[in-house]
Amino acid sequence: MKTKQPIEAVILSARGHKVILDADLASIYGVPTKRLNEQVKRNAERFPVDFAFQLTAKEWADLKSHIATSSLSGAGDDPSEMNRSQIETASFHGGRRKLPWVFSEHGAIMAATVLNSPQAVSMSVYVVRAFVHMREQLAANAAILKRLAEIDKTLLNHDQALKIIWQKLQPLLQPPPETPKRRIGFHREDK
Repeated sequence: MKTKQPIEAVILSARGHKVILDADLASIYGVPTKRLNEQVKRNAERFPVDFAFQLTAKEWADLKSHIATSSLSGAGDDPSEMNRSQIETASFHGGRRKLPWVFSEHGAIMAATVLNSPQAVSMSVYVVRAFVHMREQLAANAAILKRLAEIDKTLLNHDQALKIIWQKLQPLLQPPPETPKRRIGFHREDK
């Protein structure tokens, strides 16, 4: 991959799936985005909707707002010096004329098979490992959240028990009532 960012950084969420943009997948596989999309169209039967789908205009706008930078300042005219989001939105490239395709883990593997380039085949293993790593992280996070919920529930039960104990201890913690002092000396009781 030409960019210096890890592959997990280009895996996005769309329609409840973890996906990678066609431009990023093409970059990883070392082919132009146009060639990747041509091969997908030629082999459409290999790409069911859970493998690859084209984004709607709204989905693309939402994704661009997440990945785009506010300006191109600091980036030179050389596209290799720019990051991915700058390339996607740069005016000198003319922008995208068609809505992008996104690929799930299985779609990325299938794309490697239809591209049939040595780099695509070798990098497909890299892409799959990135998806698997993200899935493992999500599973670990889910387990941690579940455990935290259990701890929270236990703490609430303990809070209730401590509240009851505190209420029962309150009377015992009060100073005893003052007993009348006995007067020293002989006193005659008034009857």
